[in-house]
Amino acid sequence: MNNKHGKWLAMPFTVWSVVFILIPLFMIFYYGFVDKSGVFTLENVMAIAEPEHIKALGLSILLSLIATIICLVLAYPLSLILSGLGVNRNSFIVLIFILPMWMNFLLRTLAWQTLLEKTGVMNSILAFFHLPPLNIINTPYAIILGMVYNFLPFMVLPIYNALIKLDPDVINAARDLGANSAQTFFKIIIPLTIPGVISGITMVFIPALTTFVISNLLGGSKILLIGNVIEQEFTQASNWNLGSGLSLTMIIFILINMAVSSIFDKNGEGSLF
Repeated sequence: MNNKHGKWLAMPFTVWSVVFILIPLFMIFYYGFVDKSGVFTLENVMAIAEPEHIKALGLSILLSLIATIICLVLAYPLSLILSGLGVNRNSFIVLIFILPMWMNFLLRTLAWQTLLEKTGVMNSILAFFHLPPLNIINTPYAIILGMVYNFLPFMVLPIYNALIKLDPDVINAARDLGANSAQTFFKIIIPLTIPGVISGITMVFIPALTTFVISNLLGGSKILLIGNVIEQEFTQASNWNLGSGLSLTMIIFILINMAVSSIFDKNGEGSLF
C-alpha cells in the first residue's frame, strides 16, 4: 500500500479527531480564557482557588485516591491468579472482567443505586434476616464503591497484561539463585510490572477524579465533587466560561499522569493491548 492510499484511509480518523477532539478542546480553551463579553481573563481558571471549589477538588482527590488504592489492592492479586492459571486475553475468564465495560456506565451505576437505597435489594435481604439496615447511600462510601466497581477492570487489565509478558526464565533464575517466594515477588515481579501498575493507576484515578455521574446517583447530589461543579456550571448555570476554566485545571492532572506514565512505561508495556 502506497503513502497516497494510506493517507486516504486515515482521512475518516483525521476528520473524527478534528470534529470530536480538537474543536471541543479548542472551545474549552477559548471559553476558559475569556469572559462573557469575549475579553481575555484569567478569572475563570483562578476560580479554582475559591473555597467551595477547593473543597470540591480536595474531596475529589481524596475519594479518587482511596478508590485507586482499593482497586490496586484488589486488582494485583486477581491479576496474579489469572496469569497463574495460564489463561490468555481471549479466554472466557478474562472476558468476564471485560464484560461490565460493555454495559452502559449509567446503567451500571443506577443498578448500584437500586441495590444500596434504603428500600433497595440489599436492605430488603437484611430485613428478611432481621439484620440492621445498610445506610451507605448518599455517603462518600457509596461513591467510592461506585468508583471501584466501575473502574476496577481498568486496573486489572494493564496489570494482567504486564504479568503475562514476564519471562518465566527470569523468575526461575531468581528461585534457582535461592530467592524465596516473597523475595521473588517483591524484588522481581513487582519491579517488572510497575509499568502495568502505573498504567492502571492512571486509568482509574483520572476518570474517578472527573466523574460526576457516580456522585450524582450514589451521593444523592449532596456530595459535590469537582466534576459536579463543572457539570452544573455548564448545564444549570449556563456559565461555559467558568465551567471551561475549571475544566482546564483538570487538564493539569491529566498531563501529570501522562508524564508519570511516560517515565515508568517508556515502551508501552503496561498498555491494554
